[in-house]
Amino acid sequence: MSAYVVFFKESTHDQAEVDAYLASVGETFEGHPAKILAAYGEQQVLEGAAPEGVVVIEFPTTADARKWYDSPAYQAAAEHRFKGAAFRVVIVEGT
Repeated sequence: MSAYVVFFKESTHDQAEVDAYLASVGETFEGHPAKILAAYGEQQVLEGAAPEGVVVIEFPTTADARKWYDSPAYQAAAEHRFKGAAFRVVIVEGT
């Protein structure tokens, strides 16, 4: 069953760190079966507060999503994300 990692960027507090994250995150997908479905596209907010940005990444399974997220390569890149902005991140299974 497909699984989706969804990132909601709530607020940026260090753009240089966000830029470092964006420059390094692409290579973390090497060897992982990921498909980026949406990345900071135009939003139409229907309810609640608008996040600064949304990213949706599809994986074949939840285990594949966790393998990527927990990988040393992604966690090293994520350190820049943690320093640069506040995010909510979830994995949701498809139906």
